[in-house]
Amino acid sequence: MSYPVEHKTVFVLDKGPLFARSCKQSIEYDVMSKTKTPGIIPAAPIMKSMWTCNVETLIEYMRVVFDIFPAKRMIRVVVGDEVLNEWQQKDQNIQQVMLALGQAGPPEAKSKEDENVVRGLTQAVQVLCELTPLQQELDRDLIHNKGRIICLTTAKSESQMRAFEECVSDAILQHNQLAEDSDSMLPISHCELVLIHVTPVGDETKITERQSREISSYLNGEVHVTQSGKFLYNKLIQLVQSHYGLSSTTVTGIPMKEEQNASSSANYDVELLHPSQAHDDLMKSAHSDGLVIASKEGLPTESVTLKWCTPKSNIVELQYCTCAARITPVDVNSRPSSCLTNFLLSGRAVMLEQPRKSGTKVISHMLASHGGEIFIHAINTARSLLEDPPSISEGCGGRVTDYRINDFKEFMKENRLAPALPEMMTTGTNYLNRAKTHLERMSRFWPLVIGETIIFNMASHIDPLPTIIVKEKLDDEDVLECQKAIYHVVGMETRNEPLPSSSAGPRGKGPKRDEQYKQMWAELESLIRAHADSSPQHQRVLECLLKCKKPTDDARSSPKKTKEEKSEKDPSTDQSYAWQELDRFQKMTEKEKLEMNKSEGGASSAKKARLSTDETQFKTKAGAGNLLSLWTDRIKSVHSKRHVEFSGRAQSDGNQAELYQNLNKQLQENSGMEVSTSSQKGLGIQKKM
Repeated sequence: MSYPVEHKTVFVLDKGPLFARSCKQSIEYDVMSKTKTPGIIPAAPIMKSMWTCNVETLIEYMRVVFDIFPAKRMIRVVVGDEVLNEWQQKDQNIQQVMLALGQAGPPEAKSKEDENVVRGLTQAVQVLCELTPLQQELDRDLIHNKGRIICLTTAKSESQMRAFEECVSDAILQHNQLAEDSDSMLPISHCELVLIHVTPVGDETKITERQSREISSYLNGEVHVTQSGKFLYNKLIQLVQSHYGLSSTTVTGIPMKEEQNASSSANYDVELLHPSQAHDDLMKSAHSDGLVIASKEGLPTESVTLKWCTPKSNIVELQYCTCAARITPVDVNSRPSSCLTNFLLSGRAVMLEQPRKSGTKVISHMLASHGGEIFIHAINTARSLLEDPPSISEGCGGRVTDYRINDFKEFMKENRLAPALPEMMTTGTNYLNRAKTHLERMSRFWPLVIGETIIFNMASHIDPLPTIIVKEKLDDEDVLECQKAIYHVVGMETRNEPLPSSSAGPRGKGPKRDEQYKQMWAELESLIRAHADSSPQHQRVLECLLKCKKPTDDARSSPKKTKEEKSEKDPSTDQSYAWQELDRFQKMTEKEKLEMNKSEGGASSAKKARLSTDETQFKTKAGAGNLLSLWTDRIKSVHSKRHVEFSGRAQSDGNQAELYQNLNKQLQENSGMEVSTSSQKGLGIQKKM
């Protein structure tokens, strides 16, 4: 069995004369100097020694570990070659370590510099080889002994730092050999060495930081450089979070009465440390943006901010929690931290909600006390694991019952993968890419919800267009089938037939029929356009669709015409106008149709003569014609586009087209004679009427 590296940690404190110096960071203690009373001489500043700063940060490191991991994380302290506590549980407390540090005493400034760091590192390796109470309960042959050594020292050069690493590496090798023949020691399988170079505040250093690197197969080393005082404290809190996998939570908006004026209250913030598992569900949710902020205690780490939410009743045991972890305040001696701790130890619970700019509040965590220890509980904000598993018809955030489940079944059947045969592998074809390309082509336009589509709800009217259009290549028969489906939809719109639509508007009324057809044409165009680039036959289907759509729909997809194009007469305008008149005629009653036919029959002969001058064009200013004339004009306009006009007739002016246009130039060059006008007319061809 392998315990993690953080199971055993050994601190090595350098007791050299350099740590008897001042840390050069003054302590504010003179209250009279803040009142600015005249005539009062301010007191001299007081500064802690570097040894005192090391001891305070060591105790703070141990406090965080012992508060959150009271049993399975153990720490021992070594000063010189003296070990201050043991692995037994009775020695794993701050009081025992502080008593031993008091007996060891501070370093002396006039003492000679000795090799106390080397002796301390060697002693730390020996301590790691000793068995902890948890390791004594297991078979030593199955235990992988791991640990960490943290050394607070001051080095003169980079070579001295490397000497410390070599010292630990050699000591591990020697003690592993001794542990093989001893029943009370275990060989070290892996060790992490953390060297912290501490200097007075404001002093420069020649030591550079190094990330964790492998020194040997059983030793990893890293170097940190920091100044003493509050900088050393911030560095140790940052390291304890990374060593033990801790995260920070800042509880904001805590209502608290003012110390000076009990009748008034203010909001305070308290930063807490706890295992990072309490934030796992929070970081996976879609509302985690904006929750992570910089530490308000000045630490070089980030914190998750949660808002105080006072509950109406005590519901400690009624919440469904996914995780519970012990907490400890970052600043345990501050008044807000003390008030929050006493409030929770009294038996009351605090609900924590995510601060959100809009929407309903989400309570994601709870602070409560159990057996004299304070825990943070992660409350489940998603579907409970105790409920029945969701069906396929239920989506995130609510029930969605109109998924195209049956269509998706058919889609999966049509796109199933099969194992490749051995002879297929020798052809050199990448069948996996072919399968991906096929799946991409089949799913270019595939609505998920029934309420978002019309054409797939009227499959009996447009079949087999959806099945044919997704093919990689089309033949003339496939194009004809698609055109038939489009013409059938045109007939439905002409007859004003209703379309299937599940979307209802206000008061249960659905959209108007014109709006339904506009949506249907837009959706059908999106389907065909998604495959229009596959082949020229696909483009022909798209052109057929654009011709059959109404001009109001075409205006959305086609670019705007310029002023010159608008001024020119477009034959398609007459055709569109004819279709509009046809739709209007279909909506008339029988009485209106009879009156319209009578008025057409009583028209003057002059008006009929004007209409017969050019039967291929429809004069919009002359008024609407009867149904036969409308249908005849449409047939002629369609037939006129099925052949290419002779270029000579198309470019000629008048009824005659000139042939052999360069013949005159050749005759002039050869003989200098001009061709008579009559000969030119003889070479012409009568323009077809």
